[in-house]
Order: sequence, then C-alpha cells, then structure tokens
Amino acid sequence: MIGLKHRNFCGAFLFKLKKTATAMNKISLIVLLSSFSLFSQAQQKKDTLWTIDGQASVNFSQVSFSNWVAGGKNSVSGVGIFNINANYKKDRISWENALKAGYGLLKEEDNQAVKSEDKFELNSKYGVQFKNNENVYYSSFANFNTQFAPGYNYPNTDDKISGWFAPAYLTVAAGIDYQPSDKFSLFVTPVSGKFTFVTDEELSNQGAFGVEPGENARAEFGATVKSELKTPVVKNVDMTTTLSLFSNYLDHPENIDVKWDLILNMKINDYLSANFITNLIYDHDILVPLDDSDRKGRRVQLKQLLGVGLSYKF
Repeated sequence: MIGLKHRNFCGAFLFKLKKTATAMNKISLIVLLSSFSLFSQAQQKKDTLWTIDGQASVNFSQVSFSNWVAGGKNSVSGVGIFNINANYKKDRISWENALKAGYGLLKEEDNQAVKSEDKFELNSKYGVQFKNNENVYYSSFANFNTQFAPGYNYPNTDDKISGWFAPAYLTVAAGIDYQPSDKFSLFVTPVSGKFTFVTDEELSNQGAFGVEPGENARAEFGATVKSELKTPVVKNVDMTTTLSLFSNYLDHPENIDVKWDLILNMKINDYLSANFITNLIYDHDILVPLDDSDRKGRRVQLKQLLGVGLSYKF
C-alpha cells in the first residue's frame, strides 16, 4: 500500500501539472484547438480531398522506495504528446500540414517539478507537380516552433532561460521538392529566410538565442535542405526522421545550423504504445553554458525521451 507521504507526493505532482497547464499561454491553446477543429471539419466532409491522421498519447511513470537500503529517490513523471497531419491532394496540387505538440513534467521527492518535454511546432508545405515528372514539385515551405511554458536554470526558478516566443523560430522557403514515394521527401532551396524571435525583455537584453542585446528579432537569409523519411522498421514499429540544414549567406555560411528529429513508435496494442524520441540541435549563434561558471560556448544540444503509456491513432 502506498504510504501517506507518497500519496501527498503524487498529489503535489498532479496539482503542479494542473497548475502549469492552466498557466500556459492562451494563444498556444487557441491555436492548438483551432487547428484540431479545422482538421476535424475537413475530415467530416464526404467529398473532401483531405487526408487526416494523427496520434495522441499520454505516458506516465512512477518510482517509490520504502526502507530501500540500496538507496533511491521517489519520482513521478508524465508526458502528453499530440501529433496531427492534414494533407490535401488534387490533380497536380499538394498541400501538407502538420502540428506537433508535447508537454511533460518530472518531480523528485520534495524537489519542485521541472519540464521534461515542451514543444509546439507547425509545418506547412504547398507544391505544384512538374508536368514532365510526377516525383518533383515546385514547393513553398513554412515552419514555426516555440514552447508552451517558461524554462528555468533549475533549481533556481528566478533565473528564466526561455519562454513562450522566447525563443520562437520561423523559416519560410521556396524551392524544389523531390517525393519519389509517400514515405520520403527531399526539399532543397537556395532562397529561404530564418527568423528568430525573443519577445521576453529580460532574455532580449541578454542577447539570448543569437539576437542582438535589446532586440526582439533576428533575420537570416540563406539556403535550406530538409529531408523526411517515414517507414516501418519491423512489425508494429514505425520510424519518422527529419533532418533540416540551414546556411546563412550573410554571416559565416560555412556554419551550418542542424536540426534532426527521430521518432520511433512501438505499438503494443490498439491503446498501448511506447515512444522513443530524440531531438538534436546545433546552432552556431546559440551559446550553451559549459560548466558551473559563467563561461559559454557552442555545443550540440541533445534531448531524448522514452515513454510507455496510453495511445490513440486516428
């Protein structure tokens, strides 16, 4: 039987999760709900040319110790993930849209809850098929991503290091998209714009995320390459991987910005699944703390998430 202390511990975590969700920026929730409503309405039309699919999952883990001589810390964590795709196809016209969102918290004993996942990303790609090659499209592409809630230099919650629209990234591009199948695409353009936004005044004054101190935005112009692969690995295991590369013509074009995402979805049954997610980022303009001192440098950022829980595909 779980002791009173552990029930209080779990209760505190659930209260923190509810409080954080309530405090999330209203704009995020409005966009999320509006997108879902729009996609649902398109799916309900009998003569629709839209293809709608997605996945919602909730992963939860808990560890409890009582008189355990080997040592350990009580902990509880929860992560919610929501992905939806809405794709339009008619004659030579193709329009692909994707929304990816996730949020999670981790709490250890008497420590405060900290973020374990925080993602909000929108993608849209519009293409017109070549007349003489059905695998190639003239395409335009837009990508936007930010986060729901503030991040801190834990355990110091007075030292905020990120937040909603701090940073936010917008990439717009036009180029050639090669799609030999519905599982693979390669988008290449020599003409693209990348915009970084930092609307938080404190972070802006620090010159965080590559903006000039006191500025709220930074614009870059360069070339973009983006590839995406969706394929089954083995039975009941699907993989989606996306690699994006950007070179800024105006400032050291040899320094390539890299963003690589990998998702493995392992289906257990219709309602249970396991997810393995990795995110890798390298941006020459972002300085990362090197140690406990004030020194900063350029480093590869890596995040990994493994969860098992309830899942629903539609």
